[in-house]
Amino acid sequence: MTSVHDDPKYQPGDPPGPADLDSEIIISPDTLKDNRIPPGQTRTRKWPVLHASVVPTVNRDTWQLEIKGLVANPLTLTWEEFQELPRTKVFSDFHCVTTWSRLGNIWEGVATRELIARVNVQPQAKFVIATGYDDGWTTNLPLEDFAEEDALLADLHDGEPISADHGGPVRLMVPRLYAWKSAKWIKAIEFVSDDQPGYWERGGYHNHGDPWTEERFG
Repeated sequence: MTSVHDDPKYQPGDPPGPADLDSEIIISPDTLKDNRIPPGQTRTRKWPVLHASVVPTVNRDTWQLEIKGLVANPLTLTWEEFQELPRTKVFSDFHCVTTWSRLGNIWEGVATRELIARVNVQPQAKFVIATGYDDGWTTNLPLEDFAEEDALLADLHDGEPISADHGGPVRLMVPRLYAWKSAKWIKAIEFVSDDQPGYWERGGYHNHGDPWTEERFG
């Protein structure tokens, strides 16, 4: 029997569904599927906390985001400068490789496409390396996944600042891939020509991480 935690349909008290959202909110395509829970996943209404190591202390007063690599205009943003950029909201589901899915999240922050346009990414760039404040933790993504319309650097989740436990003050959010690709405590974004597997990928996780084809392990 299917429990309410497995049921992809909305229950009383759930966040809004795609049809209930304001027009300016970007809707991640996966939320429009008839069955929004990928194979091997189970729905949860909680937001479990999982880390590779310890939670770093990241002060907004000293937080910076470095955007570098194969770009014409390298950029380093302070917290105040990041907040001044055009804002976007994205409605998406969230799938962890450890088999839980949290449906109906609203993320707010700066679209990855906005950052790509500002630094003028060069044609030879094919991949993105995202680095966190947690001792240089990295993950790798194809540029096309990083540049999807529903990808962003988020500082708000469901209207509240993202806590340190969940990757705040700013985390990458790439809704169409498993959640480990959405790097917590984001510190740097580097555009590169050759793929460079990150922490979990070197440890045996899949290099891409599509939840719908269960790309869990390499």
